[in-house]
Amino acid sequence: MGGVCARFAEDHRPGLNFALLVVTYAAYLLVGAGIFSSVELPYEVRLRDQLEASRRDFLANNTCVSDDSLRQLLAHALEANNYGVSVLGKSSRRNWDFISSLFFTSTVLTTTGYGHTVPLSDEGKAFCIIYSVVGIPLTLFFLSAVVQRIMVVVTRRPLAHFPRRWAVSKAKFAAAHAVALIVVVTLVVLIIPACIFFTVERDWNFLESLYFCFISLTTIGLGDYVPGETQSTEDDPHRDLYKLVITLYLLIGLVCNLVLMETCVELPQMKRLRQRFYRDDLRELDSETANIIEREHTADASDHVIPSVSEHTDTVRDGGRPAVPYMLAPNLNGKLN
Repeated sequence: MGGVCARFAEDHRPGLNFALLVVTYAAYLLVGAGIFSSVELPYEVRLRDQLEASRRDFLANNTCVSDDSLRQLLAHALEANNYGVSVLGKSSRRNWDFISSLFFTSTVLTTTGYGHTVPLSDEGKAFCIIYSVVGIPLTLFFLSAVVQRIMVVVTRRPLAHFPRRWAVSKAKFAAAHAVALIVVVTLVVLIIPACIFFTVERDWNFLESLYFCFISLTTIGLGDYVPGETQSTEDDPHRDLYKLVITLYLLIGLVCNLVLMETCVELPQMKRLRQRFYRDDLRELDSETANIIEREHTADASDHVIPSVSEHTDTVRDGGRPAVPYMLAPNLNGKLN
């Protein structure tokens, strides 16, 4: 019985590994949900109690306001806030000037989508759909082209040159290179920008600034922290320039993040790890496809450089020189030798 089970496990190892991967990922989701629920639920309950207490105190201190009127006002204010319009103060800030619209389009096309500003009109919502259908694939194609050009300089060329020059293992050098790249990217696009946001944004601490950078560059985009939204135009006369710099930072940071992920994906260790989850018949199919392509390529080359024996003989008999010297195909040459 044990031998049968061992033989079955050996024959179906890729499938079993893949099933284990699915179970592990599902367990990771459940564990994450449990941790978030245990951490965040008490804060939510406490905030609800505080909000209800504030509502009761307001009604007690303002007897001329009815409960229904207050609920209608709060509902209208919350609906406006969901569209990016705040009723607090008399700020002259606009959500749909050109720079703000440029920031919005960058978050849409990169699928970050903070949600702090959304189209108000039906025309805007319809255009957002059409614009995204064309723009998101175009953005993915653009980012892919940029990342591949950078990968040649940052990863592929060093991996092809330095291991041979320094006489080190390519796998070990690739791992060390990936670790160094992780450190550099983390410092350049996460730590340093977080320090800048911590200095510029008065209401953010360092953790909140780092949280914003990470959530943005991973395109999670929860929208709970958006730079430049807590200051009015009077307090920050350079708000448009600030938003433009943030837009460039998000695009450049996203490219750096993609280069880092592509470098890690191309690690020899990662390739060997992925092969543990491939089906054997798929690997055989890939090998067979490669052999077919190689045979077709050899046949095409033979059609261009190898004339038939009869054509070669007739040409020599007539006193002419063959246009292409006769040579054996590589596979025949190997057999005759």
